[in-house]
Amino acid sequence: MINEEIRDKEVRLIGEDGSQQGIVSLEVAMRMADEAGMDLVKIAPQAEPPVCKIMDYGKYRFEQGKREKEQKKNQKVIDLKEIRLSATIDTHDMEVKAKACTKFLQNGDKVKVSIRFRGRQAKHGDIGLDVMNTFYEMVSETAAIDKPAKQEGRNMFMILTPKN
Repeated sequence: MINEEIRDKEVRLIGEDGSQQGIVSLEVAMRMADEAGMDLVKIAPQAEPPVCKIMDYGKYRFEQGKREKEQKKNQKVIDLKEIRLSATIDTHDMEVKAKACTKFLQNGDKVKVSIRFRGRQAKHGDIGLDVMNTFYEMVSETAAIDKPAKQEGRNMFMILTPKN
């Protein structure tokens, strides 16, 4: 709450330099804020009496927005990329997929490696597990297993994270 939105009779006032002004009536606090050419901002409404501070509210909001943008800029968003294999994949095709996986991991993304079983292949999960293990051996220099290979119905997947 700022300026006229404040409805309390008395407030604990903090000056623009951060000094304690003590408990004053709302009218006196508003007058002091007007004389300073700033706003009266309620910063602790649950306190008894509420704490108000004399500050330039527009400048405060601007600085706050600037800080939030800076924090977002420094934040690293981790994406989950997916690489699909098949139970009957050839070695060269797997090498091409491993190269792409390595590139994703070097960019700092997680990689979900999945196999979709077709027809009777679903009964032979051990073949898919062998493919997954072979694929992991190809990318083991840059990858660590986050979730090991697990079969759910017609799909098998594992999640790889970049090594530090």
